[in-house]
Amino acid sequence: MAPIYRFFVQPQVNTATKTINGYELLMKEYTPAGWRIPASFLTIDSQIIADLLVATTKILSLKVRYCSVNISRAQLMTTTIADAIIKSQQQLYPTKLVVELTEADSPQKYTVAELLPQLKHFRQQGMQLSLDDVGTGDNYFNEIEDLLPYMSEIKFALQNFQLDLKNPPMQQKLHFWRAISVEYGLRLILEGVEDAADATRSQQLGIKYQQGYYFGKPQLLALPGDHFAN
Repeated sequence: MAPIYRFFVQPQVNTATKTINGYELLMKEYTPAGWRIPASFLTIDSQIIADLLVATTKILSLKVRYCSVNISRAQLMTTTIADAIIKSQQQLYPTKLVVELTEADSPQKYTVAELLPQLKHFRQQGMQLSLDDVGTGDNYFNEIEDLLPYMSEIKFALQNFQLDLKNPPMQQKLHFWRAISVEYGLRLILEGVEDAADATRSQQLGIKYQQGYYFGKPQLLALPGDHFAN
């Protein structure tokens, strides 16, 4: 039996207005144990990802201001997926598709110079660009500085750190990335908000866009004819 993949959606909330600002699409695989994150996205046929993205965004059109999809640098440079992203934006209009660059493993490393033509093309097609997991892995400021002028958004993930928001060093990290977002005119989304205390502290730090279990867990977005449970 061929593997079954679907996107789950998780809300991104504007805490100032208490409204859903957008959804992030998170791909999962249906297994005997239930829905699980695929062990490796590199093994999934690019056409399968492309077809699923197009089918999913067709359902989401006109529902939110922003719809984010996680794309690795390798997927960004794959023609079938790039074409599907463009088609998805056309379907979603006037909703903005946000292409969220992740640090997923790739057999090939791409330089900023190699990525820029595709990123510029996406912007010309009306899309927005986002950098995921800033402040960790390869996404420290000096590694992503050249990409920031092309971005509309950066995302900081609390779950990537063992410290919580009560910890001053953690607050300093958020102060830094909030300052970067202001300097470059970017949305800053805080991921991994799991309780009211984190939500309140984040607002006190000036971060109004938030995402996490406190606001809603990822929910299966079924396609027509599906009969799956979350």
